[in-house]
Amino acid sequence: MTIELIVAVAKSFLFVLATMLPILNPAATAPIFLSMTEGASPATRTLLARRIARNMFWLMAGSMLVGSYVLDFFGISLPIVRIGGGLLLASVAWRLLGATPSTPDSRAALAEAYTPDHAYRQAFYPLTFPISCGPASISVAITVGVTLHDLRLVISLARMGGALLALALIGLLLYLAFRYGEHFLRLIGDAGTAVFLRLTAFILLCLGVQIVWDGVSELLLDVMAASTGLTAV
Repeated sequence: MTIELIVAVAKSFLFVLATMLPILNPAATAPIFLSMTEGASPATRTLLARRIARNMFWLMAGSMLVGSYVLDFFGISLPIVRIGGGLLLASVAWRLLGATPSTPDSRAALAEAYTPDHAYRQAFYPLTFPISCGPASISVAITVGVTLHDLRLVISLARMGGALLALALIGLLLYLAFRYGEHFLRLIGDAGTAVFLRLTAFILLCLGVQIVWDGVSELLLDVMAASTGLTAV
């Protein structure tokens, strides 16, 4: 039985890591984090990175373990979650695309205005949701959570333990990417940083539109299936 539990933990750990890491993708969201916290001191960014990693862990763990029950309780379907979250993600990306480059004077002003209280207010929205973990990752986490359940309670608990370990590792990688991402941008210079941030924001916008389209497509398929069933009757 002990070996079976170890295997269950290991399988769920690898499964969740392989499923969630490419979607959360800390390396891709780090430039967005740096752009949205421009003017913050290194100490403030470090605190933010730690808080965002913690928020991501709890949000993904909650979505994975109880997300499906919460949606059922409120009568909300996954396509609706995708549409709402996709619109939110697209709006954030649109604002990033239209942001004007900062001058030295504006950076100094931002540094004075970006207080720890201001940073904490942004820690969950929009830096954790929808930037670090958006509707796509929440939808996948809910779907993954359903697969963790087993008729045997001990196996279910072992699988959930492995999933939480994988989320903890992803949280650590997210913290490191946000904490040290500035060093990478410094290597490519101001011009390269501007191009990279705009490209990342555009990809984020496309991702938001894609998430909305996926949700709309699922709703349309449901409507077509329902209308076909009524016609058959």
